[in-house]
Amino acid sequence: MKGANSLSRQIILSMSAVVLCVITLAIVGTYVFYGLLWSFAPLSDAEMDEWLPSGMEWAWMSLITCVSLGVGVAAAIKLSRRILMPLNSVAASLRRLADGDLDARAVAPDQSLGEAALLVDDFNSMANRLKRMAEEQAFWNAAIAHELRTPLTILRGRLQGLAEGVFEPDTAQFYSLLTQVEGLTRLVEDLRVVGLGDSGYLKLEPDYADLAADLEAEARLFESSLRSAGFVLHLDLLKGPICCDRARIRQALLALLDNIRRHATPGNVWVQLGSQRSRNFLRVTDEGPGVDDAFATHIFDAFQRGESSRSRAQGGSGLGLAVVRAIAIAHGGTVSCRTSINGGTVFELSWPTTTQSLDTYTESTEV
Repeated sequence: MKGANSLSRQIILSMSAVVLCVITLAIVGTYVFYGLLWSFAPLSDAEMDEWLPSGMEWAWMSLITCVSLGVGVAAAIKLSRRILMPLNSVAASLRRLADGDLDARAVAPDQSLGEAALLVDDFNSMANRLKRMAEEQAFWNAAIAHELRTPLTILRGRLQGLAEGVFEPDTAQFYSLLTQVEGLTRLVEDLRVVGLGDSGYLKLEPDYADLAADLEAEARLFESSLRSAGFVLHLDLLKGPICCDRARIRQALLALLDNIRRHATPGNVWVQLGSQRSRNFLRVTDEGPGVDDAFATHIFDAFQRGESSRSRAQGGSGLGLAVVRAIAIAHGGTVSCRTSINGGTVFELSWPTTTQSLDTYTESTEV
């Protein structure tokens, strides 16, 4: 508040100084003009007395000066209010934000200057982003705790049962524990990839290689799991060198196939790798049940599950598609989800075709 009063005082003093300078220049300029005029056309003493201002004229000029100063001060006060009211509101809201009140918002009066109103709008946008980030962080913390709780609870129960002699320490028990540990390992790795992807620090090792052979090998390894769930796998992979990080694209394919195995209707699954308009694409298609358009825009967010197709009972951490998006962004590409003609779902990951594009994107994200 002290700083605002000081600024208001400076505005008033500056406006008053400007008014005095204008009046002084007007009076002095008049005398200079007539002085120069008289130097070329001298006047007599009688004429000189007529030109010199009388006491009434001096009083009039003093009155005009006082009135001008009053108008200048009034204008300065009004201007300072138009400037300072939004600034004071921003300052007060900043203090509330610093104290942890993320609902603090600044207010710009209707008569505020355009720049001041723009400052208020920018501040409120920043406050909204801060609040959204805090809410997302709280959601992430709760979601991560929820995902870790189940395997940790199982591990604790099994280990306690083994320690107390409730369970026999046979091979089946150890394999069950190993399965839970592997699930935790995958969850931690998915969290790491998504976190690095969101912050722009997911590093790639792009190169030209026969990606089709790698994807076919990964798909065939996963095919038995798909077949046991009632799916039939079809591959249409473009042969030849493709620029990408092969390990990351394989990881994305496995995440997409695992998502289909858990949530799609048993039937045909098509995996297509191709190139179109200077971009490579990996497309995975199932036969249903499809995704609502409203949910499709959020399906690649972490811990998102639809009401029917992505229920907790069907398993999964809710990170698989978020990993796919992180890999796509790290490649300078995009991901999309749409409904196919036959009512199924099409997941598509696309990225640039050249290593130069990938290198340029990686450098920009690391900076």
